[in-house]
Amino acid sequence: MDQEKPRAHHDMGGIAKFMCEPVDIEPHGLTEFDKTVDAIRQILGAKKIMSTDELRRAIEAIPEDQYLRLSYYRKWIRSITDNLLAKGVFTEAELRAALEEP
Repeated sequence: MDQEKPRAHHDMGGIAKFMCEPVDIEPHGLTEFDKTVDAIRQILGAKKIMSTDELRRAIEAIPEDQYLRLSYYRKWIRSITDNLLAKGVFTEAELRAALEEP
């Protein structure tokens, strides 16, 4: 890789810190949250509201401190939310109101 170009925070390939950590290869189940987020993403794709590329780009745009803190599917839901807000599918006020509902 060209050492002159700075690497984006989501580009972790070849970073010694991450290469030294063992990879968990044991099968593990998805939580209900994970399954729900995946289903939302599939529906948005099927309805041509959001593409996989849009999901990826918005994940890569998450600020580094949040990116490193969020789990895999929390990055997805953050990306989905950012995309739908940007497309005007719902407003920030509508989102806040929905999050306040019991």
